[in-house]
Amino acid sequence: MAEVTKARLHVIVEGRVQGVGYRYFVLDNAISLGIDGWVRNRYDQSVEVVAEGIREDLERLVAILWKGPRSAFVTRVKSEWLELTGEFSGFSVKSTV
Repeated sequence: MAEVTKARLHVIVEGRVQGVGYRYFVLDNAISLGIDGWVRNRYDQSVEVVAEGIREDLERLVAILWKGPRSAFVTRVKSEWLELTGEFSGFSVKSTV
């Protein structure tokens, strides 16, 4: 049996990702994958995601972020792996920054 590695992921998604239900698309998918963290819009029209969970599930989430909901058009997904903090319990939508 493979070792389960937990990780933290920080992602900025660019493109037509605001006003298209993108945050709730991320919320639904993160919950279904058992990922903790948050998603929010940014004033530069991008969407930011901070997520923690099993690395394999986070990699699945990155692939999902490239697709987005039907009316989104993703042009870039910038992701970085960070040190796990374990600070989250569940996944939420945060206010715009």
